[in-house]
Amino acid sequence: MKLREDIRNVAIIAHVDHGKTTMVDELLKQSDTLDGHVSLEERAMDSNDIEKERGITILAKNTAVSYQGTKINILDTPGHADFGGEVERIMKMVDGVLLVVDAYEGTMPQTRFVLKKALEQKLIPIVLVNKIDKPSARPAEVIDEVLELFIELGADDDQLEFPVIYTSGINGTSSLSEDPADQEASMNPVFDTILEHIPAPVDNSDEPLQFQVSLLDYNDYVGRIGIGRVFRGKIKVGDQVSLMKLDGSAKNFRVTKLFGFFGLNRVEITEAKAGDLIAVSGMEDIFVGETVTPTDHQDALPILHIDEPTLQMTFLVNNSPFAGREGKFVTSRKIEERLLNQLQTDVSLKVDPTDSPDAWIVSGRGELHLSILIENMRREGFELQVSRPKVIVKEFDGRKCEPFERVQIDTPEEYMGSIIESLSQRKGEMQDMIHTGNGQIRLIFLAPARGLIGYTTEFMSMTRGYGIMHHTFDQYLPMIQGTIGGRRNGALVSVDTGKATTYSIMSVEERGTVFVEPGTEVYEGMVVGANSRENDLGVNVTKAKQQTNVRSANKDQTNVIKKPKVMSLEESLEFLNDDEYCEVTPESIRLRKQILNKGEREKAAKKSKKAD
Repeated sequence: MKLREDIRNVAIIAHVDHGKTTMVDELLKQSDTLDGHVSLEERAMDSNDIEKERGITILAKNTAVSYQGTKINILDTPGHADFGGEVERIMKMVDGVLLVVDAYEGTMPQTRFVLKKALEQKLIPIVLVNKIDKPSARPAEVIDEVLELFIELGADDDQLEFPVIYTSGINGTSSLSEDPADQEASMNPVFDTILEHIPAPVDNSDEPLQFQVSLLDYNDYVGRIGIGRVFRGKIKVGDQVSLMKLDGSAKNFRVTKLFGFFGLNRVEITEAKAGDLIAVSGMEDIFVGETVTPTDHQDALPILHIDEPTLQMTFLVNNSPFAGREGKFVTSRKIEERLLNQLQTDVSLKVDPTDSPDAWIVSGRGELHLSILIENMRREGFELQVSRPKVIVKEFDGRKCEPFERVQIDTPEEYMGSIIESLSQRKGEMQDMIHTGNGQIRLIFLAPARGLIGYTTEFMSMTRGYGIMHHTFDQYLPMIQGTIGGRRNGALVSVDTGKATTYSIMSVEERGTVFVEPGTEVYEGMVVGANSRENDLGVNVTKAKQQTNVRSANKDQTNVIKKPKVMSLEESLEFLNDDEYCEVTPESIRLRKQILNKGEREKAAKKSKKAD
């Protein structure tokens, strides 16, 4: 069997924030790839603004480096389970993985999630214990944790013999020894281990072509771009080929452009062969999982599995009293066009029409997946409203089932009791409790995703910001009856339209937490705060003080009010109740009641009580 020794295909996987993208930057810098004059900005692989701000990778990206005459294709994958669809498909394109684990934090829920996908594909792993320079690093225990996780996930004997490299991505150093003093100022141990342990692709380029699309990109000039691996044969610009569709049909087309990857760039190439990772354009309706073959030898590869959505929200045209003031794109046509455009590249997303031409049901992999879509739309100038997220219920063997998540919490011991109590109220079941030293404890729960909607804010205030929570989709289990979770507090709802004043905010403050500051424009039915009690309360925040004489006219300015709580998009989505919308524009995020008029709202509430 011939092998292509001049190439290696490897994915880099890790939990969010364990240093994966920084590691890729270092590998790029220290390989023979970039010209001396190219300076690399920090986390160069995270190209999207939101990725840069939040320090997370959302879209899988590929780069290629050259080391001692060998081309190493490296795919940087998202660590967050909401983008698990990307991770799974990347595993099909590579022959091995670099598993990056933080030398202090050890294995985390998403380490488990991404590693499980890699082991299922029988990939060869290399473990990088990163951030070895941290004073709190505990490499020996972390390796034990990694080994336990491999055994638990059913790794075979070859996979259990994984090589370990100790690295500091931020300093660009690595070593085969766990002693931080032995770190050498280069990434050569990583490169050498890749060449030695990751198998070279099989060279069967003399057989008929098989190229499978694993990722999609979109470009205004060339349209859809299919990114994937050539599993067999050769592909050239100008070739007449067949695209084997998911439904079994075939479409013929001509290859107009091929791109290879080198450094951070896509480079036009004329030909690729077995083992190469490339991008192909020229097919308008190419989709993930489809196979490109010769027209006379139509032999499709098995279809790739794509994770199903677990959460859905209704996206609506903005119809609030302030609609159309701040956004460029406000019509249903524009919003629908944008959502359908998102489907071109995001295969874990679903968009379904509703009875109304102004509303769509958008389903995704989790709150983060959907909130990033909303944030992107907002930055592009869209105005829209969204409903509270709901889990997607499915039927298995005649039983209704709902998604459950594996929740891992790291917290100081003193908050343990209230966390256990609050999660058991949300029907979470504790699976494990581990004392991690220094008064810290790690709790593992299995909880219904329904119970976790809106839990983060409560969790952060309960642990005074010291707790860390991660959760990933685990499985569908029989549905728990009754309502779970949801907001405990009612809302403070404006009964008037106008500008908020210091005087009226002061009179409302003792009723709860206020979200608006003096001068903010509000409308009737807009949520201006959280009530300290369970019921909704109508308040007037626009009333000005009656000014009777000259002396008291300026007195208002000396009154001091508390700083209002400014709600981020995620916090707003978490706060939402079933009878509310979040209004999102390029400049504002407002919460509102679906029925703005107080009298009509009360009538509707009475009606629904009767119906129950």
